[in-house]
Amino acid sequence: MTKSSCVEFDLTFINKTSDMSRSSYPKTHPSVIFYSVLSVSPEYIVAFTGYFSAKARSLYISSALRNTGDGTLEWHIVPRENPASDFPSDFELVHIRQVSPWNLLNLEDHPYIKRVTPQRKVFRSLKYIPSSEPAAPCNATHASPKWQSWQSSRPFRRTSLSLGSGFWHATGRHSSRRLLRAIPRHVAQILQADVLWQMGHTGSGVKVAVFDTGLSEKHPHFKNVKERTNWTNEKTLDDGLGHGTFVAGVIASMRECQGFAPDSELHIFRVFTNSQVSYTSWFLDAFNYAILKKIDVLNLSIGGPDFMDHPFVDKVWELTANRVIMVSAIGNDGPLYGTLNNPADQMDVIGVGGIDFEDNIARFSSRGMTTWELPGGYGRVKPDIVTYGSGVRGSGMKEGCRSLSGTSVASPVVAGAVTLLASTVLNRELVNPASMKQALIASARRLPGVNMFEQGHGKLDLIRAYQILNSYRPQASLSPSYIDLTECPYMWPYCSQPIYYGGMPTIVNVTILNGMGVTGRIVDKPIWQPYLPQNGDHIDVAISYSPVLWPWAGYLAVSISVAKKAASWEGIAQGHVMVTVASPAENDSEVGGELTSTVKLPIKVKIVPTPPRSKRVLWDQYHNLRYPPGYFPRDNLRMKNDPLDWNGDHIHTNFRDMYQHLRSMGYFVEVLGAPITCFDASQYGTLLMVDSEEEYFPEEITKLRRDIDNGLSLIIFSDWYNTSVMRKVKFYDENTRQWWMPDTGGANVPALNDLISVWGMAFSDGLYEGDFTLADHDMYYASGCSIARFPEGGIVIAKNLKDQGLEVLKQETAVVEGVPILGLYQTPSDGGGRIALYGDSNCIDDSHRQKDCFWLLDALLQYTSYSMTPPSLSHSHSRVAPPTGTEHPLPQRLEGNHLYRYSKVLEAHLGEPKPRPLPACPHLSWAKPQPVNETAPSNLWKHQKLLSVDLDKVALPNLRAYRPQVRPLSPGESGAWDIPGGIMPGRYNQEVGQTIPVFAFLGAMVVLSFFVVQLTKAKSKPKRRKPRIKRPTYLQHQQQTTGKNPTV
Repeated sequence: MTKSSCVEFDLTFINKTSDMSRSSYPKTHPSVIFYSVLSVSPEYIVAFTGYFSAKARSLYISSALRNTGDGTLEWHIVPRENPASDFPSDFELVHIRQVSPWNLLNLEDHPYIKRVTPQRKVFRSLKYIPSSEPAAPCNATHASPKWQSWQSSRPFRRTSLSLGSGFWHATGRHSSRRLLRAIPRHVAQILQADVLWQMGHTGSGVKVAVFDTGLSEKHPHFKNVKERTNWTNEKTLDDGLGHGTFVAGVIASMRECQGFAPDSELHIFRVFTNSQVSYTSWFLDAFNYAILKKIDVLNLSIGGPDFMDHPFVDKVWELTANRVIMVSAIGNDGPLYGTLNNPADQMDVIGVGGIDFEDNIARFSSRGMTTWELPGGYGRVKPDIVTYGSGVRGSGMKEGCRSLSGTSVASPVVAGAVTLLASTVLNRELVNPASMKQALIASARRLPGVNMFEQGHGKLDLIRAYQILNSYRPQASLSPSYIDLTECPYMWPYCSQPIYYGGMPTIVNVTILNGMGVTGRIVDKPIWQPYLPQNGDHIDVAISYSPVLWPWAGYLAVSISVAKKAASWEGIAQGHVMVTVASPAENDSEVGGELTSTVKLPIKVKIVPTPPRSKRVLWDQYHNLRYPPGYFPRDNLRMKNDPLDWNGDHIHTNFRDMYQHLRSMGYFVEVLGAPITCFDASQYGTLLMVDSEEEYFPEEITKLRRDIDNGLSLIIFSDWYNTSVMRKVKFYDENTRQWWMPDTGGANVPALNDLISVWGMAFSDGLYEGDFTLADHDMYYASGCSIARFPEGGIVIAKNLKDQGLEVLKQETAVVEGVPILGLYQTPSDGGGRIALYGDSNCIDDSHRQKDCFWLLDALLQYTSYSMTPPSLSHSHSRVAPPTGTEHPLPQRLEGNHLYRYSKVLEAHLGEPKPRPLPACPHLSWAKPQPVNETAPSNLWKHQKLLSVDLDKVALPNLRAYRPQVRPLSPGESGAWDIPGGIMPGRYNQEVGQTIPVFAFLGAMVVLSFFVVQLTKAKSKPKRRKPRIKRPTYLQHQQQTTGKNPTV
């Protein structure tokens, strides 16, 4: 990180980061881009309900602030001098000195003001790192003795998503040894853009916008830069960093490192200064101007985890609603799951992941699922598509080429392909954000051995996408287009566990893409039709969906359960859901005309008999909280480069490896996305609570005690909680001019203590770390707490650990002997369950795990499920007497915390926050089946075809010799290109490039004429008779006597 994004005091964060890449990357990648966020003045973005003139906006703000009754309030509208200032706008930038929350509420109360949010200032730094340094593991940690150096590369806002040129990754999948071939890096030719160029398609007539760092006026790689606009406070349009030039080159360069669409209209939006600074208001103004200019394609190689950044998200929706096809990078936070960046995770945006030139998913590429929908629902499939993002060549800042890696490289590859594809469609009205995404995902080539949360729909296939687009008619489609819970590995995690009667419903979140119009609706209700020959009546289906599809998309949530009659049955069940989508007909002469499209969603599941209670584990998702919207710190305080807990804490995101391990051990793992009062405890052996930040309803505490008395067991993996440390790890958010305090520690220990206090158990506010050995396994305790109280008769294991809290608070080092970290207890009630406590969750969390403790989880499940106490624990030399907890007071909640703002349990109240009323348990309305007596398709993937287009029968038209016009070579420049198949791209003199086809044609005509003349001469010549040979006299005499004439 740059100095501007490092913290200067103690463990305090300054919110200067706007989410980019891991800061551990600099040791791995030659070129890394970071972002950070900072605000230096009390400026606020006032968003309006519509577009108004500058005078009207000023009047509305004046009227709202007069109503505050504060005559001393000082404010003024900040002038914005940019190309959009002459047009009506839907926001204003206001400087308010010493503003109070009451003033802001009065602003938002005005009928024409939609929202008031802080102005944000974004820093970005481009770092060059020597490529000779050895690569480090993605999650490697390097402990720093200086706690003052905390920094965040998981920033709180958006960042560029490019990495260095030497960054080569693999998926980790085993492959046999093979000869590696040298592969050219000219990505446009590799993806066969040449084929479309030869057909005369080069992006002509398509307006593509690049939001980045600008572009030099006379860069030799570009010939059709339609407009360069500056949205910064610097008086220049040129690129002083090189990133914007690289992105523009991948899209539209016409020579050397050639882009996809050299004849497209390039619109350069300079939204970052040479000091790598930007403001949210600059982006909003630039987005508005892009709408005014009727931009067709927009590339945005930035991203961040904050899908609740309302002004930004709202403006992205508005852009796509105005037919702007937005392409955005999915993020560089892989290989961890649940690391998708916004806006690429939005339904209306094409989210792009990265692969290398061997078609392996790049290690850096972020993985799904989306986490917007947690805890009650399930995430959507993202990325949408993947393409080359490692070692890709693009234009240098002034001339020549350079290589970069990252999903911000993959994003302009797709943006360039989209621009080129749009230019091939004669009826441009058919091209919109939905139809383009439909073509891309329907034509994508699926990568073998990779699941859908890594590759989306597969690898970009430019030619197949062209074929589909040129056969396209407006329609609706689904992503994914089918649900097959038996297809592995693509349908992971759905395929990893069969379903059974009594289990939590399996939720599949399907995206509806509506190519017929920006707005649409589902007609009547979706219809569930089980296939009777394929046992479709053995499953029940519940469906919920978007009431309005806008912009261009909506959701279709399908919940699948097993019918009671199949409780002991095993087999495959199939059916399909029919959905009809309607959109207003834009060009229909009749008022109220609609376009309709009916799509089928095939469903195939594997059913097994209900497993025994001892094999069923229930994961508590409801009580896990994450960023956004609140500041929930990481569980490992050593992770200075990654302070936010933002991956969802789900078994299919950052606890994926733990889930896979439990499945391999024969356990069935289900997710509870509702309060504890909403499940039947008699069905489960163990309730697993890990890293819980949420409070508990009093009714939950009562029910859990009753459930454990009746045989349910409980395992808790806790984390650190210390109010002094929480005050130390606060950060100053200069966007809001406020100190942000963590709303909890790594876990909400006071809430957990309330939950388990009836059994005489409690965690402490101690904060410990260190290596140790337990049962012959090497272990690492990463910022965990200790057990402060445990009942007599329980098994308690203690270890010698470092006092990390002392190190944080006083920068002193001390070792504490006999720290209780693990406890096992059999409740005394007849038939009661068992409880196991462990003070640290990092050993089962993928985020920063150094040494896993899956073996310990196995041992604890053996104890809770089967009452088998592991001898390695019960007879351990580390066993100590249970602590009584009388030496130190138990941890208390941080005074003045704001957990109630984000909690599902607490609500604001005079004095202390109080619990909300207990919500009703989710109730699914099962669809009434309409059985069909027909055979289901055997292969759901191949059965699905967009628009019933058979790509094998759609041939490319005859190609004609055509190349994009190019500039002449520079002196000394090599004309050799290493292109597969010997295709020579157009890097020759423009006039020569135009005359070569003529000479070739004349040469062919000369050759053809020569053969025609020769053939004509051969036919017109008289046949040459052979000379008659005079026969000897004796032969003549013989001929007369025999009467036969010899043949001449």
